[in-house]
Amino acid sequence: MALGLNVPEPEEACSDENCPFHGTLSVRGQTLEGTVASTDMDKTVVVEREYDVRVPKYDRYMKRRSRVPAHAPPCMDLEEGDTVRIAETRPLSKTKSHVVVATLADEGDA
Repeated sequence: MALGLNVPEPEEACSDENCPFHGTLSVRGQTLEGTVASTDMDKTVVVEREYDVRVPKYDRYMKRRSRVPAHAPPCMDLEEGDTVRIAETRPLSKTKSHVVVATLADEGDA
């Protein structure tokens, strides 16, 4: 275990400076869970979370989603559809302030 988040360290090693396991990147703040929606960018994934919002006028719930760009270290083998846990960190770029710390389950293997 590492980082104080109760997540196992990846078996594969990497030389990425922004890896929380093998580099010097510290994690703090909130942790989120979501599904990998995109892996098109280099060392970046987009994690999508769906949630319900109550609409008082109609007394019903509406689905909303948020998309969070997160750093994907090379030691984490990620594909679209994977369920992952991401943790907040210092700003890594204009849009990235989270890093993937664990893969929880694969949707495609079910």
